[in-house]
Amino acid sequence: MVTDTGDSPKEVVCVPLNSFAYFFSLLHFLTLQSPADLNPNPFPLPLQSMASHNHLDDDDDFGGDFPGPQTTRRSGSKRNFGDLEDDEDDFFGSKKANSTVEETAPGVATGMILALRESLQTCKDTLATYQTELEAAKTEIQKWHSSFQNESFIPMGTTPEPRQLEKAKKKEGAFIVTFAKREQEIAELKSAVRDLKSQLKPPSMQARRLLLDPAIHEEFTRLKNLVEEKDKKVKELQDNIAAVQFTPQSKMGKMLMAKCRTLQEENEEIGNQAAEGKMHELAMKLALQKSQNAELRSQFEGLYTQMDGLSNDVERSNEMVVVLEEKLEEKDVEIQRLKQELLLQQKSSIEEKTTDSPTSNKKTSTEMSPGQDDN
Repeated sequence: MVTDTGDSPKEVVCVPLNSFAYFFSLLHFLTLQSPADLNPNPFPLPLQSMASHNHLDDDDDFGGDFPGPQTTRRSGSKRNFGDLEDDEDDFFGSKKANSTVEETAPGVATGMILALRESLQTCKDTLATYQTELEAAKTEIQKWHSSFQNESFIPMGTTPEPRQLEKAKKKEGAFIVTFAKREQEIAELKSAVRDLKSQLKPPSMQARRLLLDPAIHEEFTRLKNLVEEKDKKVKELQDNIAAVQFTPQSKMGKMLMAKCRTLQEENEEIGNQAAEGKMHELAMKLALQKSQNAELRSQFEGLYTQMDGLSNDVERSNEMVVVLEEKLEEKDVEIQRLKQELLLQQKSSIEEKTTDSPTSNKKTSTEMSPGQDDN
């Protein structure tokens, strides 16, 4: 039988039982319906702890302890709200704050914080492994419990053999001891995590000084930017790896193939729409060109007929010009002949005048003389 002494950490004490009491307790254990209905008297520690400690995963901050005899706080317990309020109200620094707060260099503080974070992560990992082991043990207990409920290994009306009772007692004690050790390790890990968290959360005055220190602020901003750059680079490298490891059978490959098919269908639809639109536009342009060509052809035919008429008129005018030139030549010949005749007449008239001039002079002189006499 396992008892809880009430000290921290828990102690496991094995108390011998007589055969009849253990037999009755075993029968009572076999007749139970669920682990929550177990009697706390024969097996108090593991069964009560499993029934009351099912909320291990619910406490994300590892702040609250389990109710029970383990009520004393260890070195990693959190401070109450009164201490925090006193530290926040003490703006000029009390003697207590001056005695506890140590002046550290920025590099030392950063290294300490990083080391504490690494140790906290390792503690969280170990705690997770122990919790998984505890869950596995719980499932195994549940399986054995269900097997005991479903099947009866002891025939009705018979008593179990002492060897079987001894073996069952030894197995029970071993299981109880292992469960107690697991719970003790989980409690120690939780206390260590609380210690690390309390160390990661410095006092208020030290936090103010760290926040007001420009070197630490610059270091944190640099580390933050560096982490963001590394995250971007990691994401880019993961994308490159996924692109290099592309296969049609992979999930990314199937998604890409489906995307390519949809894009191809969309491109075909857009091409058909564009082709139909272009064909309609080209048909309209062709009809317009045909109408323009017919109009130009009719205009050309009109111009051709007009040019035929004009060419006929030009031919007639050319013939008329030839006829008129011939008539003009005839007129020129006639004019030359008339000029010659006129010259001959003028010569003959001049000759006649020259012959008639002496006689006329005499007549004029005789005619003039009586006139003078009259005057």
